[in-house]
Amino acid sequence: MELYHSLPFFSYLLGKCFKKGLVGKGLLLLMKLGFTVGVSFALCWLPFCTDVEQILQVFRRLFPVDRGLFEDKVANVWCTVSVFFKVKAVLSAETQLKLSFALTFLTALPSCIKLTLQPSIKGFKYALVSCALSFFLFSFQVHEKSILLVSIPVCLVIHEIPFMSTWFLLVSTFSMLPLLLKDGLLLPYIVTTLAFLTVCATSFSIFENTSEDDMQLKLFPTSIRRCIPWFRTFSKVIRSSFLVSITLMGILTLMSATLDPPQRLPDLFPLAVSAVSCLHFLFFLLYFNVIAIWESRDSRNQKKTN
Repeated sequence: MELYHSLPFFSYLLGKCFKKGLVGKGLLLLMKLGFTVGVSFALCWLPFCTDVEQILQVFRRLFPVDRGLFEDKVANVWCTVSVFFKVKAVLSAETQLKLSFALTFLTALPSCIKLTLQPSIKGFKYALVSCALSFFLFSFQVHEKSILLVSIPVCLVIHEIPFMSTWFLLVSTFSMLPLLLKDGLLLPYIVTTLAFLTVCATSFSIFENTSEDDMQLKLFPTSIRRCIPWFRTFSKVIRSSFLVSITLMGILTLMSATLDPPQRLPDLFPLAVSAVSCLHFLFFLLYFNVIAIWESRDSRNQKKTN
């Protein structure tokens, strides 16, 4: 969890330091930040520094390279791509590791750069979601339950973007369906999902708050329309996509719970759940990066209007 969310924290604090200037208060804050990080790191590692083997064991736990790029049917890019391109068979372990690191770093970078240049609490929360999603989708050896580390910061913005946050949280729970079925939790999953959707529909009026303003996309679609005129129906497309998404998740849940997969394709349903969830998460990664990058522009325009 620390690795998922440390980049936005560092970017926000670094941006605050630069905002105050590198001479005087800014430099002092930067030194305090570096000292605090160094001391915290040393304290965390102190219990393991008595023996070299213990240090190596911690490294193996933190970076489980020997276990391969992914296990089971996790809803990330590597599992989905492996349906068409056997990454593990074609690429060496070293290449897989480098590729995973590069894609994770590059997809997490935009929101962190924006947060460093223009630090704000709102942008910080969006960057938390974007970075956590980047790590889940592209990093090495991700567990299915790691999507919960993305869901936590999404809960922080559910009052700001209720429709998109509710949609994401529904998909994140659905992505763990194979695990839930394995543990015999189908009924609790269905009941809690329907209850959550009902609460969000009544408390946040999610089906009424689907305009571009409600989704924090006031300026971005305006810019896109200059090149793509049909983008005027963006809100309608999003609402229709949500209905299709809910229907598809319901059908896959029903099929996974009631049907036996073909003998030649024993992992058909778990893989379908993972692939569908992964496509959703890629869409949400793009969405949260867009609102993270455009957030400060909206804020400045609102101030000018006021």
